[in-house]
Amino acid sequence: MGQPQQPQWMAKPSGVPGCPPGLEYLSQVDQILVHQVVELLEVFTSFETANRYAIKNSMGQQVYFAFEESGLCMRQCCHAQRGFTMHIMDNAQVVCIHLTLCYIH
Repeated sequence: MGQPQQPQWMAKPSGVPGCPPGLEYLSQVDQILVHQVVELLEVFTSFETANRYAIKNSMGQQVYFAFEESGLCMRQCCHAQRGFTMHIMDNAQVVCIHLTLCYIH
């Protein structure tokens, strides 16, 4: 069996004046594409796992990787209404962006 293909990461742009570290990539892209990483456990069992995403530029190069931080009970019971924190990392595995969504009742 073949090994999973490693993502081709976008080269880190040189420093952009006034741009926070890690966000320089956004100055070099005209669009971003977000692809959810499919979890086989979720596909076969409907067991809700923490979501992960590959964020790519229009040439298919990975720009960021994002992963969800949420509680097991929140994922299983609240589904799409759950609260979570999304961590977005660059190719050096430095978290550049944190997004938080509160539980929606």
